[in-house]
Amino acid sequence: MSSAPARILITGASGCVGQHIAKQLLEQSDAELLLWLRDPAKLTAVPANHPRITLLVSDLREQQAHADELATVTRVIHTATAWGDPERAQQVNVVAVKELLGRLDPSKLEQVIYFSTASILNRDLQLLSEAEAYGTEYIQTKAICLGQLEQHPLAGRCVAIFPTLVFGGRVDGTSPFPTSYLTAGLRDACRYLWLARCLRADASFHFIHAADIAQVCCHLALNPHQANPEAGQGAVRRLVLGQPSVSVNQTVAELCRWRGVWRPPGIPLWNWLIQLLIKILPIEMNEWDRFSIRQRHFVHDPISPPERFGMTSHAATLEAVFEDAGLPRRGAP
Repeated sequence: MSSAPARILITGASGCVGQHIAKQLLEQSDAELLLWLRDPAKLTAVPANHPRITLLVSDLREQQAHADELATVTRVIHTATAWGDPERAQQVNVVAVKELLGRLDPSKLEQVIYFSTASILNRDLQLLSEAEAYGTEYIQTKAICLGQLEQHPLAGRCVAIFPTLVFGGRVDGTSPFPTSYLTAGLRDACRYLWLARCLRADASFHFIHAADIAQVCCHLALNPHQANPEAGQGAVRRLVLGQPSVSVNQTVAELCRWRGVWRPPGIPLWNWLIQLLIKILPIEMNEWDRFSIRQRHFVHDPISPPERFGMTSHAATLEAVFEDAGLPRRGAP
């Protein structure tokens, strides 16, 4: 490796995860950071005028203006993504990724950390056929891009990160970090707790805090890149970032304790009851949502929390997540 400071490009740098990564890299290294973002005003957790920070301000689809800078980077942490509009998702999540890889200088590039989503993988970290078949535009484009990345000449220098459900920021918006969609949704979860406490669901999932995603990414970015050591994978290393799985029932019980809400004996959430609730509650469903309900258990093996790399998680439990999010507590300590 070169003795010169690393030049690390972070796309999606104004997002919750992107800002956690940038802050930790500033604190833990002498790396020069190129932060690619659309709106500098949204950069709230790191100083835009820091001498080791260079801002690249544009949409990910507008790369020509940054061609010179991109050719100098030694590491890439690609967190930027798009969803909602199918055409934009295709252009940002597939086309722009391919263009970005083509603008990097292979003689300088050491590593690409590419962000996907654990939703496209099965338990054994293999691609779900359903992801391309009828996933949302976000799910489909992530599945397509992973397939292309596996065949890319730079595949051996790539680590694909698959976050599970991401918490980060605070429910009241007072954190310097943006509030993740999941953390923002804790308020809605509390509003429906009167109903959820009476139901029992056979389902489970992993979660991860943005600070813990950043820990893993910084560990990877600040150490020599190595050939994929994971068994049963190709050239691209696949890491699912999550804490040990928790059940939906456990999550509701934790929320009830936190909020001081009594949890009575529950009604099993049979399939016919799920369909009834979908009809009477303001819930919009697509084919991917219906698949997710049938799937129920979105769990993976192996998972890669910070502990897998000899570190300690910032938020390893649901209680720690609620505390970090500033969710008002009404239950017993």
